[in-house]
Amino acid sequence: MRCLVTGGNVKVLGKAVHSLSRIGDELYVEPTEDGLSLRAVNSSRSAYACFLFAPLFFQLYEEGSRDPCGETFRCKVLMKSFLGVFRSLPLLEKTVEKCLISLNPRASRLVVQLHCKYGVTKTHNLSFQECELLQAIFNKEQCANTLRAPARVLVDAVVHFPVTLAEVTLGVSPAGKVSFRNYLDGETEPSRTMMTELSLSEDEFQDVQVQQLSHITFCLKEFRALLSFAESSNLPLNIHFDSPGRPAIFTLSDPLLEVHLVLATLSDSNSSTQAPSAALQTQPVNGAFPPADDFAGDDIDSYMIAMETTCEGEAEPPSSPTFPQRRTHPGTVLESESSDLEGAVPGTPPQKKFRSLFFGSVLTQSQTGIHPGPSQDVLAEDSEGES
Repeated sequence: MRCLVTGGNVKVLGKAVHSLSRIGDELYVEPTEDGLSLRAVNSSRSAYACFLFAPLFFQLYEEGSRDPCGETFRCKVLMKSFLGVFRSLPLLEKTVEKCLISLNPRASRLVVQLHCKYGVTKTHNLSFQECELLQAIFNKEQCANTLRAPARVLVDAVVHFPVTLAEVTLGVSPAGKVSFRNYLDGETEPSRTMMTELSLSEDEFQDVQVQQLSHITFCLKEFRALLSFAESSNLPLNIHFDSPGRPAIFTLSDPLLEVHLVLATLSDSNSSTQAPSAALQTQPVNGAFPPADDFAGDDIDSYMIAMETTCEGEAEPPSSPTFPQRRTHPGTVLESESSDLEGAVPGTPPQKKFRSLFFGSVLTQSQTGIHPGPSQDVLAEDSEGES
């Protein structure tokens, strides 16, 4: 894979890396026919972001060769290492003329070269690790509510909340107003906490489509990361959501760039069952389908998805409306796992039932056919040490 970025697009690429660095600690790099994909997922598996740069974004774009399964080589690098290349955005704009990114599966490094003024070239050799496909399966068309607003309007709304605020609640009222307020859990006493709520009229949005009155709560840190990029790129932000507990989808659209952010939301304890808005598909594992009731009755974490790529299997999940020309790689295995989030993670306080988007390769013991063997008695004691 070889891609050459020139002019002001170098700074755009740097801004995208800065936004992704506020979401995850690893950067997933995947060259495709539709362009270069940069993705990240947070440590709690409740936030997923993808930046897809079209081939026209680059002056030169070569996808690279494919393996016998038809898959392109994909890898992941430490976000801290990749961010170091684009650390100073003002310096990129003033001194860097073009950026060359090359990835060779046979090599042991991801090479990023910055060609600066006066013939200065900075070469960064980053170590990488081959990885599986990281993809969130969802359908924003199933969301009942859609909001579209200039990024500046939303930035001015969330600027009133402190930086340390973990979650924010977005709601729509019967009067057509959109509100943002800080979220308080059940253990917090309202009399001892400052309440902040901001209401925006329908006139401040470019498009408002509300079919269901609801309030959703999601992490503010990842939302701010996307807003910073949208504001600098002067792109309007689309918000798709409906019931609490179902994922909220944030998208940016441009002829040269497609961005989407999927955030888990706090589930409503008053509601019993909710249909998932993420499109879940399953394929047979070891020749057997999971029981039919795997997804039934599992309301709290029904969005937890385990994904694994293989050369076998040809089923493809439905394409995301965010990427109309995006092709999903074959052999994607989706499963359902159920677990409550425990422990403190960045942007998500503990003991809160978030619907989580889980990306990885997770198989239960019954699916893998591996069972722990019985314990064995010690047949001989340890020999005595030599004198």
